[in-house]
Amino acid sequence: MYVEREITIKEMRANSWNSCLYFAMNIQVAVLCDAATDDNGKLNLLGSFDTIYAPQLPAVHPQCAVALRVTFNAGDEGQHKLTLNFINADGRSIMPPIEVPVAVALPEDAHFVTRNFVVNIQQLRFAEAGLYSVDVRLDDQSQASIPLLVKLIQRAPA
Repeated sequence: MYVEREITIKEMRANSWNSCLYFAMNIQVAVLCDAATDDNGKLNLLGSFDTIYAPQLPAVHPQCAVALRVTFNAGDEGQHKLTLNFINADGRSIMPPIEVPVAVALPEDAHFVTRNFVVNIQQLRFAEAGLYSVDVRLDDQSQASIPLLVKLIQRAPA
């Protein structure tokens, strides 16, 4: 059954392409951390970091999480694919990409919806010291890059 409803001036202004209230999908937070949780829409982060100090190589980081907080608007409704890819300085993957299906649907009375994504990773292996990053893509379009530096700790002779 089709129900006609009146569109308010406020809704027209918020959805106009040149309005300061209009925004496309927006990543509010993209971080690598020790742990993260989603508690009824609240993103909780523990120990955000961008450098790993390794006593030897190859280095294995026992556990971490990629945490994202993303805002979608009405133009983003539908099925999407979020992809996380850990890459080295040469752009090569150091592990298989992680793909997360994302269904976006806005309630009738909402102008936007915010979703949290927490991806836990265990036994992350780094063959060499250097620059790495987590490439964040939505529908194969780059959205963010989280930098990560792996440094080898030089121990002083005893």
